[in-house]
Amino acid sequence: MDITIHASLLPHTDPDASPAFYRDVLGFEVRDDVGCEGMRWITVGPPGQPGTSIVLAPPAVPGCGVTDEERRMIVEMMAKGTYAGVNLATRDLDGTSARLRAGDAEVVQEPTEQPYGARDCAFRDPAGNLVRIQELR
Repeated sequence: MDITIHASLLPHTDPDASPAFYRDVLGFEVRDDVGCEGMRWITVGPPGQPGTSIVLAPPAVPGCGVTDEERRMIVEMMAKGTYAGVNLATRDLDGTSARLRAGDAEVVQEPTEQPYGARDCAFRDPAGNLVRIQELR
C-alpha cells in the first residue's frame, strides 16, 4: 500500500484569526478558502510541502448529527485546548518558539526536554487547539 497523510482537520471558531495565526505566526501558506452557508473551510500548509495540509473547519456543521448541546461542549473543550491538536516538527525549536511568543500565541509549555527523549514546546492557536512542536534531531 502507498498511503500518506494528506490533510488533518482542526476546528476553528474565527475564520479570520485562525488562518492568520497559521500564515503569519507559523509561516504556513493559505492554500484554499471555501465558504458555504456562512461557514468556511481554510486549508493551510507548510511551504514546499504541497502534500501536507491542515484544514481549519467549523467545529460542528449543522445537520451532521451534532446536537446544540454537543456543539456547545465542543466549543468549550476547544477553548480549554482539550478537543483537538496537532503535532508539528522543526529543526529550530527555540527560534520557532520565540516567533510564536512574539506573535502573541498562548504559551502552554516552553521548550522542554521530555522524559521520552523528545524536546518540544506547546502553544494554543486562536481556537484553543493545542499546537505541540517537536525539535527534529
